[in-house]
Amino acid sequence: MTIHKEGYKTIIIAFLFVAAVLLALNDILVDQSWFHYTMYGLGLWFFIMIVRFFRSPKRTANGGKKVILCPADGKIVVIERTIEPEYFKDERIQVSIFMSATNVHVNWFPVEGEIVYYYYHPGKHMVAFNPKASLENERATTVIERADGNRILVRQIAGAMARRIKCYPKVGEPVVQGDELGFIKFGSRVDLLLPTGTILDIKLGQKVTGKQTIIGHLA
Repeated sequence: MTIHKEGYKTIIIAFLFVAAVLLALNDILVDQSWFHYTMYGLGLWFFIMIVRFFRSPKRTANGGKKVILCPADGKIVVIERTIEPEYFKDERIQVSIFMSATNVHVNWFPVEGEIVYYYYHPGKHMVAFNPKASLENERATTVIERADGNRILVRQIAGAMARRIKCYPKVGEPVVQGDELGFIKFGSRVDLLLPTGTILDIKLGQKVTGKQTIIGHLA
């Protein structure tokens, strides 16, 4: 387990903030009391939670040629057929994974192939499990084309707290299943838009693990 590079700046800011608050407290209230010890504990808890949020686990991809790997840790909140309006403009199977603030927030590529489309959309910051978040929140859309011609859309969606989406590879670059796609800060969501013939191996409400859980198989 390591700390993700996206967390370095935030962790430093959090440390300085906690240190400043505690030093100010000791300057104002010189005599130590239960209140001081409570604030020390809260400060330590806050800092540990920030560090923990940016953890980046080392995992071996549990994939395969026909397998669609889970791109994120979290919980399956949507499984439905829908018309995808941005890129495909036709019917797809949507699988949505909600990531709480306690989940790992690294995102991984669900399949191997080449990036054929990427677009970042500024937008609102509604709670990520809101159905409207897919089309109205800050989000980034990436489409990967496999060697067999199947195209998989991955949409990173910022939540109520998130204010920054990172997606690293560019259009035209080849990608490997299980490699890092990007990172979303704090509560957020990832949508997968899959071919209608995809055979799903997950169910609504299931807790899933990025690079480990198999979302489904391409027919």
